[in-house]
Amino acid sequence: MLEIERKFLVKSDDFKEQAFAQNKIAQGYLSSIPERTVRVRIKGDKAFITIKGLGHQGGMSRFEWENQIPLEEAVELMKLCEKGKIEKTRYEIQAGKYVFEVDEFYGENEGLVMAEIELDSEEDDFEKPDWLGEEVTDDKRYYNAYLSQNPFKNWGNK
Repeated sequence: MLEIERKFLVKSDDFKEQAFAQNKIAQGYLSSIPERTVRVRIKGDKAFITIKGLGHQGGMSRFEWENQIPLEEAVELMKLCEKGKIEKTRYEIQAGKYVFEVDEFYGENEGLVMAEIELDSEEDDFEKPDWLGEEVTDDKRYYNAYLSQNPFKNWGNK
């Protein structure tokens, strides 16, 4: 239940040609405090509830628990979520033995495109595609819970 994840900005749309899957995602937060975020996500025709703990040093590792829930329940739970829903399309791209998930955001976070990769260990090496930009793993502004409360469009100097 330990998630090891690194986050990067994306510098071109070239990833779209390499995607083997894409899904629309809507998500909201029942709790967005960093010590325990509780997220409701609708991804295509499936729904999930996820609890994440506070990130370890540098933000690369943290506790994560996720379970699939009935779509109808997720729709009802979304009504209880805090202000600030996240809307995005997620593209999945194979790069060596790992899969990058690239999120293209809409609504309040329009213009932000970010890639994530989940690793087996913090020391793992991985292929870095040409479209991969600056690493932002340790910048809390790029976490979805933060984006739900502080949208990208309001950042000013990005």
